[in-house]
Amino acid sequence: MNIIFISLFLLLGTFLGSFLAVVFKRSFVGISTSLAFTGGVMLVASFTSLILPGIELGGFSKVALGIIFGFGVMALIEGIVPHEHTLKGKEGLTQHRINKLYLVVLAVIIHNIPEGLSVGIASAYSIQEGFKTSIAIALQDIPEGLVVSLPLMVISGKVIMPLWVGFLSGLLEAFFAFAGFVFFEHFKNLLAFGLGFGGGAMVYITAKEVFPEAYAEGKHAQSTIAFLLGLLLMLLLDTSL
Repeated sequence: MNIIFISLFLLLGTFLGSFLAVVFKRSFVGISTSLAFTGGVMLVASFTSLILPGIELGGFSKVALGIIFGFGVMALIEGIVPHEHTLKGKEGLTQHRINKLYLVVLAVIIHNIPEGLSVGIASAYSIQEGFKTSIAIALQDIPEGLVVSLPLMVISGKVIMPLWVGFLSGLLEAFFAFAGFVFFEHFKNLLAFGLGFGGGAMVYITAKEVFPEAYAEGKHAQSTIAFLLGLLLMLLLDTSL
């Protein structure tokens, strides 16, 4: 077991979701349900695989500083990424709806960065911890791949482009997993800070992007159940592996 295998495992999850979107031309679960499940996994993973091990390794102060930096970096990325789109509306879609779909895709791609980093940092702490985290992240990457590719298929009416975007989204996650591992393998003294950073970035994206969108469609019961399932899945993996 090594970081290359773990990184490719993440790529496979997202690409599988995108491939299913292309093959079946529809989602087995709604976008809000998929994101709620994702939020459950991310919230637990941020604490059990990153923040709490970081505190055990280096104490509260280093991890707290990492969490603050994680929040700050993700807020900076969100501020840099444009949130307006100028494409003309397709038949049956309002411009507002097209913009909304693009923002959903963008939010998923953005939060692949802290997900990948978190797996890489957890792997630097412990390969077993990283593998455990990668399983949970890869599983919730499948509905994420659907979330990325389906809206693009609806907007563009094309197949290849949404598939490529799903692949590149997974590749981005895999790259940051590898980069996070390499960096903190060489700078072990910063590992507690890095664990806090990864956890903070995941908590920020979960609270700021995932949960609001998960409940945006008003399907509160479905979203809450999906969140609970994601939470329980990550707890199961955390206690059984």
